[in-house]
Amino acid sequence: MPIHHLEGTQRQFRVGVGQFKPHKGQYERNLERIGQLMRQSLQEGVEVLALPETATTGYFIEGGVRELAMPATQLLRDLACLYADQQPDRSLDLCVGFYEYREGEYFNSALYATLEPDPDQSRVLHVHQKFFLPTYGVFEEERFVARGRSLEVFSTRFGRAAMLICEDVWHSVTSTIVALKGAQVLYVPTASPARGFHAEQIENVEAYRRMLTQIASEHTIYVVQSSLVGFEGGKGFVGASWVVNPFGKVLAQGPVGQEALLVIPLDLDDVAIARAQLPLLSDLRSVVADVALQFDLLARRSVP
Repeated sequence: MPIHHLEGTQRQFRVGVGQFKPHKGQYERNLERIGQLMRQSLQEGVEVLALPETATTGYFIEGGVRELAMPATQLLRDLACLYADQQPDRSLDLCVGFYEYREGEYFNSALYATLEPDPDQSRVLHVHQKFFLPTYGVFEEERFVARGRSLEVFSTRFGRAAMLICEDVWHSVTSTIVALKGAQVLYVPTASPARGFHAEQIENVEAYRRMLTQIASEHTIYVVQSSLVGFEGGKGFVGASWVVNPFGKVLAQGPVGQEALLVIPLDLDDVAIARAQLPLLSDLRSVVADVALQFDLLARRSVP
């Protein structure tokens, strides 16, 4: 898999964005691919490896969700053992999408974990269940999974982070909420089939560029998108992952339709600088009680 380096003047930590083609419904083979990315990440000094939505199984598995979904604790055990097999001399943070079984329900989820050389020391920091489930066009998620009910921010070795999965970021309110809760880095695992080939840029690639740069610049946070590539059932996942800094500047774009590992240094000091230069998030915090009241009024009106 080709390595794409993007160097910066300061390196507080290095994030690796892994675009790859999963083998549909083949969990063990996909773990092997993730192990290869772990090995590359260790060689390249990556400290946080961000992988796509449903990376462990593929996206369009439909009824196979019930066979392949697993508790986050089981996925952690498998990933921890896989990481230990690489004989690492340091820890690695990992963000990865999977189908989750939890308390009798199935979810399209993303796990953020810290993996240690001793697998028994590895730990889950957070699991996000996809909040908005697309059920239109080629998408049928509500037929197979339940939707998440919370949007949380969590602490990592590299600042405060949040995860939103694919459709979640198409609704501006979700990124607003996690930014208000203190996120400095937003990880966005996606599985986005390519569509719209009339312009120079593929339509949904350009749509993600607009959305993610707007989120980053308005909320002054890093946005790290990791996207599937390859074909499932005649539908081609586009890849073209984006990494955007808190000033809304694109730091990296992954290749379209190709596997790749992007390696990008991030500096959380840029979050503070961006927020000092453009205090939109501070302005929003000062009126959040009034904004919340408006949402409460809307919710009451929607109740019959």
